[in-house]
Amino acid sequence: MLAPFRMNGTPILYKRVDLEMKALMKTKPGFGNLHLLDIPEPVCDATGIKIKVRYSGICGTDMHIYHDSYKSYPPVVIGHEFSGEVVESGKNVKNINPGDIVMVLPSIAWTCKNCMYCKQGYYMFCSERRSIGSGVNGSFTEYVVVNEEMVYKVPSAISLQEAALAEPLACAVQAIEELTEFHAGDWVLLSGPGPIGLLCLSLLVRKGCNVIVTGTSQDLTRLKIAKELGAHTIVDVFIEDLQEIVEELTEGVGVDIAVECSGAPSTVNAVIKAIKKMGKYIQVGIIGSDVEMDMDSILYKQIQLFGSYAHSMKTWEKVKKILSTNKIDLKPIITDVFPLSEWERAFEIIESRECGKVLMYYDFE
Repeated sequence: MLAPFRMNGTPILYKRVDLEMKALMKTKPGFGNLHLLDIPEPVCDATGIKIKVRYSGICGTDMHIYHDSYKSYPPVVIGHEFSGEVVESGKNVKNINPGDIVMVLPSIAWTCKNCMYCKQGYYMFCSERRSIGSGVNGSFTEYVVVNEEMVYKVPSAISLQEAALAEPLACAVQAIEELTEFHAGDWVLLSGPGPIGLLCLSLLVRKGCNVIVTGTSQDLTRLKIAKELGAHTIVDVFIEDLQEIVEELTEGVGVDIAVECSGAPSTVNAVIKAIKKMGKYIQVGIIGSDVEMDMDSILYKQIQLFGSYAHSMKTWEKVKKILSTNKIDLKPIITDVFPLSEWERAFEIIESRECGKVLMYYDFE
């Protein structure tokens, strides 16, 4: 049998082993091409940490990989949001031991560590970066081997299911905590009540913002969760007039900040229209295609435009503090848990949008 391994820090193809496990793989470029296959169990070297995956979240990025609108390097096991238990640690590992319950920073599976972005902790912009689940084998399987710098012990205050949301929470933390300032009483338009949107909402509510959450008639389950999490107003844009509602709530001024999490091309200009003069726009959702943007409105209203791409090292430090103090309730966001053998059903429910965060667990002997 053959298994992935590294030589001098560089991903190399395979090394001989005898054990196998099931894994959900993107086998080749193009729409779909996801298959549950038998692959070799990964080998833990002197610097590696072998983790038994307990729960792995299905991310919007996984759906983009499915639709072939996000770059991946097939054949590759997808999945990158996960928690698990350490079953083996290499002889050079210092702070993580077998039995530790951990969560993982997936985006630094491979970085150069020498460019200006790596040195500043902004690893997402490293030109050589590869992430778990798209560039190297990910978490929709039984075991993953990672480096020590990627591993964080799970605070005792949260469950393994909640710990699987650490990475998407980091995406929300960067968008809401790091790019600009939000103030208590601000009117915030949050477009897209998917898992990232709901995590952003939780952070905004904690800040005392008045949050208007928009979705469509397909998002009724998610909009209901948004209301439970403290949204001021929820709007079904298929049957309600968003601009009329915004004008009424803000006395004709417009929202202070818009946070676009849906990634739907049709929402961009509607969101821009709702922003006040000298307001702010944050793009969080991956659109995955070209979009026409009303640049004149951005100009004439002097809107500040931000893009929020995942997270950085300083974000993860904040995530650890948030999780350890249990200041944000992640439980309502998790609505469905599927065995890996039913991955197609799990993907279908995400496509239907009749869910919050969907987790999977390994169910093969």
